[in-house]
Amino acid sequence: MNILFLTENFPPETNAAATRVYERACYWVRWGHRVTVITSAPNFPEGKLFAGYRNRWRQVEVWDGIRVVRVKTFIAANRGVALRTLDFLSFMASSFVAGLFEKRPDVVVATSPQFFAAVAGWMLGAVRRRPFVFELGDLWPASITAVGAMGDNLFLRWMEKLELFLYRRAACVVALTGAFKANLVSRAIPAEKIAVVVNGVDTPRYAPHPRDVELAERWNLGGTFVVGYVGTHGMAHGLGNVLDAAERLRGEADLRFVLVGAGAERSHLMAAAERRRLTNVVFIPPQPKEEMPRIWSLCDVALVHLRNAPVFADVIPSKMFEAMGMGLPLILAAPPGEATAILKADGAGLCVPPEDPQALAEAVTTLMSDAGLRSQLGRASLAAAPGHSRERQAARMIRVLEAASIGDGSRAGVLVLP
Repeated sequence: MNILFLTENFPPETNAAATRVYERACYWVRWGHRVTVITSAPNFPEGKLFAGYRNRWRQVEVWDGIRVVRVKTFIAANRGVALRTLDFLSFMASSFVAGLFEKRPDVVVATSPQFFAAVAGWMLGAVRRRPFVFELGDLWPASITAVGAMGDNLFLRWMEKLELFLYRRAACVVALTGAFKANLVSRAIPAEKIAVVVNGVDTPRYAPHPRDVELAERWNLGGTFVVGYVGTHGMAHGLGNVLDAAERLRGEADLRFVLVGAGAERSHLMAAAERRRLTNVVFIPPQPKEEMPRIWSLCDVALVHLRNAPVFADVIPSKMFEAMGMGLPLILAAPPGEATAILKADGAGLCVPPEDPQALAEAVTTLMSDAGLRSQLGRASLAAAPGHSRERQAARMIRVLEAASIGDGSRAGVLVLP
């Protein structure tokens, strides 16, 4: 099968969408499919081009057998609304044009959260007379209002109409959570055309590993107990709560909260930590994808953190599965929902209320003082990882794409059950 995939993010970027698209496509290529990814020059989340790349109209490279076509966009940092919207619109236009010159695919796929990529996917599918599959990675624009980036207004109401139009016109929709599917069904999108393919971890890449001595020495983490957050430092993640918890635990001399990554809130968090003299908080800049297992090896406990908003009850953060692959016990600070249900069912960690620094501090203290509990949760975490494997996710997704390619997308939700 010849798959044309549109995503604004792709490695060497390391956010959830980039990792998800890349790791699944590696399996598809291995299974004999031809995959072309249309994406932008890597710049997320800081809006700065990665070393070795230019923002050209078209540049082609190959990643592990995946043909990657990078197109020119208006580059903006992942903060604010106006400039990011221009970024999204520019990718919509340039990816659509680029797709016109690619070999005619069997299926066109586009992934959100920025659904202007899905607009381009739908247009390409229509022009090239091929089925379009919408992968729903986030309920956008609902998440915009959830983080307070924009209040309810005419623009967002128009965006919701566009969102529903795309769901209806897609041959089928792939939702990353069951809650996303329920949301669409409540808005009159047929359940039969919505398949649920939950996120996962590429288990060959992530496995238990002793603490990397060189990295530990570089960041002065030798002999310390490390609670690690690895991922985007954005408005959706509420990481100010971590600083509040760290302040409550400043008396624990051997404890470090390590925050790894980049994002719109990172500079504010760093300034706040310095102002509050939180020497138990360490900020590590974003790292290349191949370094992620080394970074995770620094952690005694993995922290997964979301803001306290109802829309985030529907989210399943991909980093929790990476932590499971590493055999780490987790602390999940998130609204009760699918992510908390998975963690409890797997017995892989502790759930605490979001944006409750005292609850987070108590969970950290509990795991820090109880080596037996950490070991128990870590074993359960590692045992659960194969059930969330990226290979399994890739196999489920390819069944959806095959169904769409033969005109059976309206039954995707029946053919691929959760």
